[in-house]
Amino acid sequence: MKIAFVGKGGSGKTTLSSLFIRHLAADGAPVVAVDADINQHLGAALGLDEAEAAALPAMGENLRLIKDYLRGGNPRIASAETMIKTTPPGDGSRLLRVCEDNPVYDACARPVELDGGTVRLMVTGPFTDADLGVACYHSKTGAVELCLNHLVDGPDEYVVVDMTAGSDSFASGMFTRFDMTFLVAEPTRKGVSVYRQYKEYARDFGVALKVVGNKVQGPDDLDFLRAEVGDDLLVTVGHSDWVRAMEKGRPPRFDRLEECNRLALRTLRASADATYELRDPERYTRQMVHFHLKNAQSWGNERTGADLAAQVDPGFVLGGSVTAGA
Repeated sequence: MKIAFVGKGGSGKTTLSSLFIRHLAADGAPVVAVDADINQHLGAALGLDEAEAAALPAMGENLRLIKDYLRGGNPRIASAETMIKTTPPGDGSRLLRVCEDNPVYDACARPVELDGGTVRLMVTGPFTDADLGVACYHSKTGAVELCLNHLVDGPDEYVVVDMTAGSDSFASGMFTRFDMTFLVAEPTRKGVSVYRQYKEYARDFGVALKVVGNKVQGPDDLDFLRAEVGDDLLVTVGHSDWVRAMEKGRPPRFDRLEECNRLALRTLRASADATYELRDPERYTRQMVHFHLKNAQSWGNERTGADLAAQVDPGFVLGGSVTAGA
């Protein structure tokens, strides 16, 4: 399952994604956690100290290695230099799986021990002055999109991505790469504004979207969210002493998380799991190709000096029967 957490800055998106990751790990599920936010806080939310979080290898700095590995023997891709963030896999490409060892994980993932299990953590890398101008931050998140485009996952395997805040999630086709998107919203007008943007933009792409109400303090907050987001409101989360302790760097054992919040996490997992049977590999691949051709025409062909439309393998469906031979 590929799951995204989105929301405006300060909504609690990273905190909730870290709780969900802890919940999965406590149940023994294989998890790859990815911090794709501009502000890199997922590592700290998962218990790493400042030095450990700063030492995590950046996916953006290993982009050449990622491209070389994923390209494999695909004859449609002449070189790593002609791969862009939306380049789709085809016959001969190497695919990523959640439960495997490969050079991409060796270079970019680090194990994080949590109560009940270990997860692989990957980060795009922090925003720096070098990312201003032409070398924008989206070139770093492009490493995440490229990996998602080449990822094959099964039931009870999870890739959880803490996305960049606000509407920046729409800067590429990455928002279509998930089985479920959880939008974290506070009970304020600003809190639901990102929901409205996301809902409208994602409507034509069949994105499964559910709202998690955060910092809900009473019936008025709940009524407000219900009025603003309707049936998309899946669950709400209120104050948590466990989270306060975590934010101070002293989290108790995860099994001491408040029962109401543990129930909310179980609801999130059940909602995400229910989308697995609804997967449409052909639509997923078609959307991948759509954004690739769009980027190729608008900037990719000029930047790489190649006809990137030729990278599309018309007979390849990610997750379909063809994938088994890749």
